[in-house]
Amino acid sequence: MTFPDIFDRVETWVFDLDNTLYPAASKVFDQISRRMTGFIAEHFDIAPDAAMAKQRDFFMRYGTTLRGLMSEHGLKPGPFLDYVHKIDVGSVAANPELALKLGRLPGRKLIFTNASRIHAERVMARIGIDHHFEEIFDIAAADYIPKPDRTSYAMMLRRHGVAPDTACMIEDIAANLEPAKGLGMSTVWLKGEIAWARPKGGGIPPYIDFVADDLGSWLDGVIERRENATNAK
Repeated sequence: MTFPDIFDRVETWVFDLDNTLYPAASKVFDQISRRMTGFIAEHFDIAPDAAMAKQRDFFMRYGTTLRGLMSEHGLKPGPFLDYVHKIDVGSVAANPELALKLGRLPGRKLIFTNASRIHAERVMARIGIDHHFEEIFDIAAADYIPKPDRTSYAMMLRRHGVAPDTACMIEDIAANLEPAKGLGMSTVWLKGEIAWARPKGGGIPPYIDFVADDLGSWLDGVIERRENATNAK
């Protein structure tokens, strides 16, 4: 695996949370999705199929279902987030190997997620990596403006004093990397099996600097490169 020299200048690593720091096979987002459907069905008194269609429509048009509900129906975000994130995170396995690798990765580490802080904290604690991250920039911190809206990225960078040309974003949804690249960050797409998370039209678009098949292997390569550079000085 060949690593571009863009990783040599990174001082801040910005990680997505769900399906990035743990595998999609954990089915955590499936639970969240089902609870979103249930919330919408009850809120609008509609059938589950109609609720699912509304949920997907909002997600595709607004980046998150919540943003669509807020924009078109004036929904208060608190009750929705509390409800959809009341899930069992027991399917997320502890990952001491990932914790060790994050500890060896030089630089600041941030979480940038469209989920809530409490959800991120629960998942990170379950994996055993919470102590490696300086801060969580969640959907509330972004004023409920979700990825891939460029505004939330600029807010995250400004809030945490991150220079984009020294930052790298790691994310499983390809489209969420386009604004990061547009602002000057380097980007890593964590390739997965979810069809809607892949780049549109096939191929790798120019806003993706590197494609990683596996988070652990990618971290190994970056760590080795950085440590070799340090030892050579």
